[in-house]
Amino acid sequence: MATGAVVITGASRGIGAATAALAASRGYAVGVNYRENRGAAEAVVGRIAASGGRAIAIRADVSSESDVVRLFDTVDGDLGPITALVNNAGILARQTTVAEMDAERLRAIFATNVIGAFLCAREAVKRMSTRRGGSGGAIVNVSSAAARLGSPREYVDYAASKGAVDTMTIGLSKEVAADGIRVNAVRPGLIYTEIHAMGGEPARVDRLKTAMPMQRGGDPEEVARAILWLLSDEASYSTGTFIDVTGGW
Repeated sequence: MATGAVVITGASRGIGAATAALAASRGYAVGVNYRENRGAAEAVVGRIAASGGRAIAIRADVSSESDVVRLFDTVDGDLGPITALVNNAGILARQTTVAEMDAERLRAIFATNVIGAFLCAREAVKRMSTRRGGSGGAIVNVSSAAARLGSPREYVDYAASKGAVDTMTIGLSKEVAADGIRVNAVRPGLIYTEIHAMGGEPARVDRLKTAMPMQRGGDPEEVARAILWLLSDEASYSTGTFIDVTGGW
């Protein structure tokens, strides 16, 4: 069983919520981060508590430096030492082409998906690094198959932000490997989550699933299992690497 606390950003729904539930079942105390939907986050906490686990819901916008610091300080105080981080929070905007994108849209996407991931990783490293008095730990970044595929005519900006997350994963993994911290990433493909509604097409997975070698979309729990493996001691010699959870895409 795992020990310590895990911070999971964007954990009120989808992959984040599934990861929170699985992490609690593996023994983590779970910091369930959310930006807006308090009710959904508290429902995740309630389900964990009903199963005998420990969790708290913490509102924080990961694109805000002060919110991120408060998020980690809250978990420190309420759940104890942080030994794991799942950088899951991410947003996208309505499907469009690069020719139609404006700076405001780009700033919003990169502020959450890239800057937020960096800020959360910074706070986690400060707490987990053995050089800083920590006991080590693991970070898993939730990237996307879009980082490889580019998402033309839909979300090139989102894909680019996830490409940045991939690069951060590689660089940070090398930077903190000797400090007892492993940094890896998962790249989900077409998963049944609410993020597709943000882009204006809630049924996007069903439209595209027959293009998958496995002929179906994925479930959030299937991504969560990959995340928890990377956090676990079973992945003790894996850092700077990626698991594609894409049905062969």
